[in-house]
Amino acid sequence: MSSETLLYITIAAITALLLALFQYLYKSKLKSNLKYLLTGLRAISIFGILLLLINPKFESFTYFDEKPTLVLAVDNSESIAYLKQNDKALEVFNTLKNNSELNERFNIESYAFGKTVKTLDSLNFNERQSNLSLALKQFGEVYNNQTAPILILTDGNQTYGSDYSYISKSVKQPIYPIILGDSTVYSDLTIKQLNVNRYVYLKNKFPVEIIANYNGITPINTELKIWSGNTVVFRKPLQFDTSKSSEIISTSLIANSVSVKTYRVELVALDNEKNTVNNFKNFGVEVIDQKTNIALVYDRMHPDLGALKKAIESNEQRSVSLLKPKEILSKINDFQLFILYQPNNNFNSLLKEIKEQNSNTFIISGETTDWNLLNNSQSYFKQTITNQTEDFQPSLNRNYGTFIVDNIDFNSFPPLTSEFGSYKISVPFETLLYKSINGITTEDIMLSTFETNNTKHAILNGEGIWRWRAQSFLNTNSFNAFDEFINKLVQYLSSNKKRKRINIDCKSFYNGNDDVVISAQYFNKNFEFDNSASLSIVLKNTENKSTKEVPLLLNNGNYTVDLSGIEAGEYDFTVKHNSESVSASGSFKILEYNVEQQFLNADINKLTVLAENSNGKAVFTSQTNSLINQLLKDNRYKTIQKSTKNIVSLIDWKYLLIIIVISLFTEWFLRKYNGLI
Repeated sequence: MSSETLLYITIAAITALLLALFQYLYKSKLKSNLKYLLTGLRAISIFGILLLLINPKFESFTYFDEKPTLVLAVDNSESIAYLKQNDKALEVFNTLKNNSELNERFNIESYAFGKTVKTLDSLNFNERQSNLSLALKQFGEVYNNQTAPILILTDGNQTYGSDYSYISKSVKQPIYPIILGDSTVYSDLTIKQLNVNRYVYLKNKFPVEIIANYNGITPINTELKIWSGNTVVFRKPLQFDTSKSSEIISTSLIANSVSVKTYRVELVALDNEKNTVNNFKNFGVEVIDQKTNIALVYDRMHPDLGALKKAIESNEQRSVSLLKPKEILSKINDFQLFILYQPNNNFNSLLKEIKEQNSNTFIISGETTDWNLLNNSQSYFKQTITNQTEDFQPSLNRNYGTFIVDNIDFNSFPPLTSEFGSYKISVPFETLLYKSINGITTEDIMLSTFETNNTKHAILNGEGIWRWRAQSFLNTNSFNAFDEFINKLVQYLSSNKKRKRINIDCKSFYNGNDDVVISAQYFNKNFEFDNSASLSIVLKNTENKSTKEVPLLLNNGNYTVDLSGIEAGEYDFTVKHNSESVSASGSFKILEYNVEQQFLNADINKLTVLAENSNGKAVFTSQTNSLINQLLKDNRYKTIQKSTKNIVSLIDWKYLLIIIVISLFTEWFLRKYNGLI
């Protein structure tokens, strides 16, 4: 308790006593015993009231010991089993986890990681990819304000995510890699990387780039071949030695027919080569007949134009031409979709031509949009003109059913600027995005789609979509999510296919380690999304004729099924309703490839650099006991005594109030009983 509070309490006590004495002793004619009793009661009442006003407090300290945390993370990927290190990993893990001295010194928390990070409950070493950088990043964030050295049991062979050797800059904890794998260097040929476009065009040549590596000390000769079925379509002899350990091979292949074409790249194995799995790599291309040509028409430059062009052309099936309204009139038949960016009076002739041609459109409005022109050029929608603008954030309509939309965290996106005032659509439409103000979703439309007279249209009320693409990158370190959202919208608008009661989202082919996730939407007879349907997928392997049926689960407004892990091959599938005769079919191909089997050794150099940059130490599994001793002796990991300070009231106000009431009542009763009232 502070000296200032003690002074206030002393003054309060003296004041209460003086007031009581003045009332009952100064020129008082009461009997002495009664006089002193009433004086005491009045002093207690006044002092209690003053104590309530002062509300004295004192500080209470609680001391406790906080042990440092020891993070124990195990690589649960297939490469550990492939390198025959799974038993050793379990042995080392159990040694560390059950060591009594470590448990006395640390709070041990265990994790397993592959493509994601999970609390460790069991180890099966069947994760199809490993992302060590993600694991280290998450540990750094979770234990940022603690003393928490990180022990990683891994071979250091990362197959997914950013390079982990630089992650130590953002992780403020010492990292101790425990290396699983053989340090012996064997002669090995590897197809390190293969670059090829996913889509190619009929009768066109498409480039293929292959990076071949050699790990060894003796000069060798080999040959690179590209197979199409049982036919070699390209071959090239290669020579490697200590001075030339890598070579880039570039060639072009021709696309002869429309379909998914698969190829196999092969490096002819050495006689003494231990790992030949990484000598092969399959790749595929989808051959399409033509490109979708899209006109992006504008009258003033804006960053949105570049963002839209980059997003749409991220899909190689599409080409975007930036044109002025007058430039496009002579080329109007060359395009399947017209994106009209902030139309003004210069768009008058183009709007008339689009109406006559029954073309599909995507209109984007903003600060300079001429709504008088748009309102008068058609009868489908009207905007109240206020000549005022407002900023609105997007809010996803999860019941949107025209095509499948993934929520790409629209709530985190910056606002768009659009015309203030009511906006009405007079034909049947669906709202994809609502306007949101201060986190409250309104009924106002930001992005909607509708169909009329066998044409498809979309309207986005707001400029500044380039900020969305930038925010998407900040959220995910990639533009892919935003680009895919725009491409789904463009795909719908540029297609004249009729709506189906079951829509399917599926790629034509997947690489061996890709996640094979198929999404579907089901609509009732009124084309309203039905979230209570029972859907299943019947999957048939066209090579061995095996079939299996798997239910689809409702997830974020879509019915999805994860088929990751099925064997490579060609598959036909049918998504069907289990109680109605409604279905939709498709096919896909899975290319044979296991990225976790591409490694012959642990990546000792990168793990050593990681440890040194974080003030840790890299060790082999045989050095586990010395690592335990080092952790126990390291002064950085001492138990820390901490304290918590609690400020509490000196007197509970409820009890003090009871004392005041009793004192006042007793005083009143005595005065009443003695005829003083």
